[in-house]
Amino acid sequence: MNIVVVWSSPNKDGLTAFAKESFLRGIRKTDSKIEEIHLNETKMEHCRACGRGWGLCSSAGKCVIKDDFEDIYSELTKADGIVFISAVYWHDMTECMKVFIDRLRRCETAHNRYLAGKRCFLIACAGGTGLGAVECLHSMEEALKHMGMRAYDCVPVIRFNKEYMFPALENAGEIYSIRVKDGFDMQY
Repeated sequence: MNIVVVWSSPNKDGLTAFAKESFLRGIRKTDSKIEEIHLNETKMEHCRACGRGWGLCSSAGKCVIKDDFEDIYSELTKADGIVFISAVYWHDMTECMKVFIDRLRRCETAHNRYLAGKRCFLIACAGGTGLGAVECLHSMEEALKHMGMRAYDCVPVIRFNKEYMFPALENAGEIYSIRVKDGFDMQY
């Protein structure tokens, strides 16, 4: 099994990074291969809305921008499971995650459908007051639904629940990996 973990936070030792590491510890208890992609360390431009709003993404399922997007997209197409983990800013995904999801959604919904049916897990990490984690997860899940992907679970992590959420995420990572391997499915 190949699980790709796409995460975004500029802070490599904060709440989001610890949540990611907890989930990865669980996956590592299984025989799944992990590909980790830290979007903050990639070169990723925002969508240019070329071609009067629908460029090559609509006609060919490709993006005209030459950056890291195509390589990451390719990794996702090969994945058996995909995990998206984002810090929360203003009740939404990080800017890096939004840029990636926006471009991915254009290629997927308009043309390719390579990711349709992929089994995903979503984690949103909100520091500060902790507000916005649920709204962020909702935004992430809606984007996945546009692409025909499925969120098996959506987990909010905030600084007030981290003491019990980190162990829960480790357990969730292990169970998610096992279920991806066993073909567990759910209907929308």
